[in-house]
Amino acid sequence: MRDLPLPLALTVRLLPVAVLATAGWALSSGSSDTSPAGKESAQETASGPISTSESAPATSAATKTYAKAPSPCGAIAAKSVTSLVPGAKTAGKEIASTDESVRRTCSWNALKGYDYRWLDISYEIHQTDAKAETTYKERMSQKSGGGAVPGLGDAAYSVVNLTTEDKQQTREGVVYARVANALVVVTYNGSDFESQKAPGTDEINKGAIKAAKEAVAALEGAR
Repeated sequence: MRDLPLPLALTVRLLPVAVLATAGWALSSGSSDTSPAGKESAQETASGPISTSESAPATSAATKTYAKAPSPCGAIAAKSVTSLVPGAKTAGKEIASTDESVRRTCSWNALKGYDYRWLDISYEIHQTDAKAETTYKERMSQKSGGGAVPGLGDAAYSVVNLTTEDKQQTREGVVYARVANALVVVTYNGSDFESQKAPGTDEINKGAIKAAKEAVAALEGAR
């Protein structure tokens, strides 16, 4: 492998790591009476009829399925990080957030030789399932192409796009998955800075979906 200076495209790609590391990310019963009929009649005889207000079920606000975002850096196994992002530290780096109960993101990236990979996993917690569904649909509409990922959360969608800058190709896959009032967003991309080509669509898409499945499982396990 020849010794080449670090390409401009790589410098541009690595710049968000420093920026994101220093910037904050802004971003809800009723009771049942199982007493035998005979005992209930005796109670009524002794102390009068049971008050309707006393036996009425208490009204309480619906609870959210997910009240806070779990740790994203523990979302996938170390062996998965090693496979998807060769050369990266398996612990990952959590990006600072203005409110960790609402959004948390972990990032892994590494350049091994001239082969570069980047993986982000984000958890976003919304007040209701409906709000999460609306945001999910908005995110889908911002991406062209792609398709549904069956069996992942309540709904999931993946898309892969190719970009070229200064003759350097980068292929990026994004998976959006909704689980009740939570959104899981996975971004996975790669470039080869020797050939200036990008990894294949299938490789990036499968990698993003693999990470998304593990991230969703970690979310569900944190309940």
